[in-house]
Amino acid sequence: MTLTVYNTLTRRQEPFETIEPGKVKMYCCGVTVYDYCHLGHARSYIVWDTVRRYLLWRGYEVQYLQNFTDIDDKILNRAKEQGSTMQEVSNRFIDAYFEDIRRLNVMDADEYPRVTEHIPEIHQLIQTLTDKGLAYAAAGDVYYRVERFPGYGKLSGRELEQMQAGASGRVEGEDSEGKKKEHPFDFALWKGSKPGEPAWDSPWGAGRPGWHIECSAMIRSRLGETIDIHGGGGDLVFPHHENEIAQSEGALDKPLARYWTHNGMVMVHGQKMSKSLGNFITIREMLDGAGNWQSEAVDPMTIRLFVLQAHYRKPLDFTEEAIATASHSWQTLKDGLLFGSQYGSKLGWTEEKTSLIPELLARFQESGDDDFNFSAGLSVLFELAKDLRREGNIFVHEGQTKTPSDELQRQWQTLVTLSQVLGLTVTPEESSTNNGLSDAEIAALVQQRQEARKAKDFAQSDRLRDQLQALGITLIDSKDGTRWHR
Repeated sequence: MTLTVYNTLTRRQEPFETIEPGKVKMYCCGVTVYDYCHLGHARSYIVWDTVRRYLLWRGYEVQYLQNFTDIDDKILNRAKEQGSTMQEVSNRFIDAYFEDIRRLNVMDADEYPRVTEHIPEIHQLIQTLTDKGLAYAAAGDVYYRVERFPGYGKLSGRELEQMQAGASGRVEGEDSEGKKKEHPFDFALWKGSKPGEPAWDSPWGAGRPGWHIECSAMIRSRLGETIDIHGGGGDLVFPHHENEIAQSEGALDKPLARYWTHNGMVMVHGQKMSKSLGNFITIREMLDGAGNWQSEAVDPMTIRLFVLQAHYRKPLDFTEEAIATASHSWQTLKDGLLFGSQYGSKLGWTEEKTSLIPELLARFQESGDDDFNFSAGLSVLFELAKDLRREGNIFVHEGQTKTPSDELQRQWQTLVTLSQVLGLTVTPEESSTNNGLSDAEIAALVQQRQEARKAKDFAQSDRLRDQLQALGITLIDSKDGTRWHR
């Protein structure tokens, strides 16, 4: 099977061929650290985390970077509001990012470069563009000459005539800046300093970087001139990624990335998420059942599963009903994943790993190789989980399973392996095999309850039943005695 990936640049699905065989250099645009991460961030970073996990499972060596934008108008405005500093705001929300995103089982990137750590590299790239006539200084600012780059618009598919002025992005905003530009579409590479704001010395005067130049410089510094995958949200195609291409390829005369990949838009109840609409929901609000998320707290794996149930390039609508459905689906998977800890010892399983089921691995890989179609691959996991759950119910009621024990172990280990590829895992507490008690201790309590029932000491019998239930132990009484399961 051949892995194929949809490339935004070429608008088609292409065989995945890396620059260096067996190795992947991958970059994803990170957060601007002035606020808590929202559901759009959750989707994007779950998607690219799963792509990374899948590539690792497929045998690639992956070098994955995700930046932090720690200098920006939004950060400075937040610092002014709070009587704080840019660095204090950035550090606080970087810490918050890790708190939130790790709860979703997103693996840490190999590196998290910060913009403020790459000012010399930014200067170097701007100087190269200036020397080549692709950039010009104007009253303390430096702008990119869009009309001098023939390929401008190739990622977004926009013609210059269709583009609006203001492509500079988040560091633009002053009407006076339009007077400095040679052309309305030119965008800022360097911004002259303003009173009371952080600034760095440069050949063009004190100032700070424009938004787009930051990623170009960090990629070149940490990953090299051309990478394999550049990921991000679809809202970044224009102007951010379009401008990255113009900067990097204009300066180096080499492709910035072989594959440009973008996840689809996130909505809430069919509307674009925004603070003005009052439907802006952060990750921690959803996980804690607080703020604008009016429903109860959501299991992190429910959110992860919900994201993966839709193809990454399709729109995704967060609603209470959709999350409730995903919660039921996660319970099915979780029951399957817990099968081993609940029944493995009773079925005589050893800790030795068994061979996985090759036909199921092949089906899962076929879906993943089709432009990371994890939503289709989930069908394999649900088949396994449902089979295991059914066998667990049979074992509880009949004391034995329909399927041979060794085959059940293969099914369970296949489910665990593929779930880990998607980052869907149970917590140590959920997978605990004893809930604080060994099997022998549980059996002793069950025996005590049986003796209490025989003695018609129903108060003691009920107390022992409630004690076991509080530990997650279910009792099933029948004419043949009492069976229990976790």
